[in-house]
Amino acid sequence: MIGLGSYGYTAPSSKKINAYDVPQGVDIRGRFDEEFAKILTKDALQFVADLQREFRNHIKYAMECRKEAKRRYNEGALPGFDPATRYIREGKWTCAPVPPAVADRRVEITGPVERKMIINALNSGAKVFMADFEDALSPSWENLMRGQINLKDAVEGTITFNDKARNRVYKLNNEIARLFVRPRGWHLPEAHIFIDGEPATGCLVDFGLYFYHNYANFRNTQGQGFGPFFYLPKMENSREAKIWNSVFDKAEKMAGIEKGSIRATVLIETLPAVFQMDEILYELRDHSVGLNCGRWDYIFSYVKTFQGHPDRLLPDRGQVGMTQHFMRSYSDLLIRTCHRRGVHAMGGMAAQIPIRDDPAANEAAFELVRKDKQREVKAGHDGTWAAHPGLIKTCMEVFTNTMGSSPNQIETVKRDDASNLTEDDLLQRPRGVRTMEGLRLNTRVGIQYLAAWLTGSGSVPLYNLMEDAATAEISRVQIWQWLKYSVELDGDGLGVRVNHVFGRVVEEEMARIEREVGKEKFKKGMYKEACKIFTRQCTTSTLDEFLTLDAYNYIVIHHPKDVSSKL
Repeated sequence: MIGLGSYGYTAPSSKKINAYDVPQGVDIRGRFDEEFAKILTKDALQFVADLQREFRNHIKYAMECRKEAKRRYNEGALPGFDPATRYIREGKWTCAPVPPAVADRRVEITGPVERKMIINALNSGAKVFMADFEDALSPSWENLMRGQINLKDAVEGTITFNDKARNRVYKLNNEIARLFVRPRGWHLPEAHIFIDGEPATGCLVDFGLYFYHNYANFRNTQGQGFGPFFYLPKMENSREAKIWNSVFDKAEKMAGIEKGSIRATVLIETLPAVFQMDEILYELRDHSVGLNCGRWDYIFSYVKTFQGHPDRLLPDRGQVGMTQHFMRSYSDLLIRTCHRRGVHAMGGMAAQIPIRDDPAANEAAFELVRKDKQREVKAGHDGTWAAHPGLIKTCMEVFTNTMGSSPNQIETVKRDDASNLTEDDLLQRPRGVRTMEGLRLNTRVGIQYLAAWLTGSGSVPLYNLMEDAATAEISRVQIWQWLKYSVELDGDGLGVRVNHVFGRVVEEEMARIEREVGKEKFKKGMYKEACKIFTRQCTTSTLDEFLTLDAYNYIVIHHPKDVSSKL
């Protein structure tokens, strides 16, 4: 948690004319806006405060447990299955039946909670849209509050967007995707809302405000008596899942709706969590609707977990795909675990975006998507993710060719063969080489993503891929690892050590970014600030837990404006 002093805050003047009506102990330090005030009502804030007060100590303890696990890994320990919970893994229990409204999830689209994005995603033909407050969103006060307004309008069916540049009004079709919402992870604070003198927990703000304003409408219009539906990110073990389950119980009780109404899919995107999949589902069994292979964050977590292990260095990020043994094992075990417990096993993200000015390159990209999705559906996944509406049709065709009219493969593909997977399978070292081009790409992507994030964009098209915080994190921790262990670039015959060339690479890639984006955009953007942050995080002696935790200080603005936390 970020302490009170981190932002040099002083009490605002009592002469403020516009102010939010807040319950006792709640202090809103973000800009006042009449639209935001419709979300930040006294009752909604009271609900968020109640959640914060009941669960903050549980969350703090869970974060301390993460630190303790990291210490063990840094001293040489390996993550593995917990002997104390073998009875859960070997038990014959199942989760609550999947609600009819989300039985078929064969293609899901993801994106930030921006107004036009929400309309396009809901209209895309996908079965589900995951509206993201996390990796695809820069969590500025404006983005978060407008995101809540946008989602409320979407649930009510009234959302429109007037694109003046294109002279076009966007609105919802009659048939739309089911809405899931992903709040931030447990580790992220919300520094614009203080509760009892400390920043609120970001995910409780995201969840609490959305749930409070939308649960009744959602259940009537989209959930067929269930919902709202959520995606839960970044968890490392079942202790953290248990907190979410208790949050859901409390929310259902407050709303007076049946236990098990809220349903959530957990992203298995940390290495420790792959050994806790049964336990995570067990804790959420009344509220679970599956697990998802969050494969980009999973690669990031592999490096982070083994930051103290010089024998586990990753090759270029482009070589760490689902054909690597440890990645394929993770996917297979996830399918087996989910289907054994009666819930969805969701596949990973297709990050490609259509290449409009190069038909041959576009077809090659789409062929990669087809092959990836064929692998997923044949392995037994019930659905998959896409980052762009242009991919939906391709992904849908691949899944329907195998699944036909069946809504999912829960009963038909059990993957009992995956019961033989061991800790060694899940931890096998990835194979491949490290190259100068891999170093350059990491540098270029990391800096450009961070520059966009600092100026309010959390989902950025770069080099024909949609990059979000997860892919930027891989770039950062991979360079950090290579620098820490003075890695030799062994894949292109150069034989140079990363430490000897990194400074020059940063300079050259900054010059390339300037050429690519143009001098005017480069000058107006925050590329130099991003370069400074990214370089510091790559060269620091102790690996920062998350890129966005440090960068967050740069986008927090307390009002009145003369009381700014911008560092």
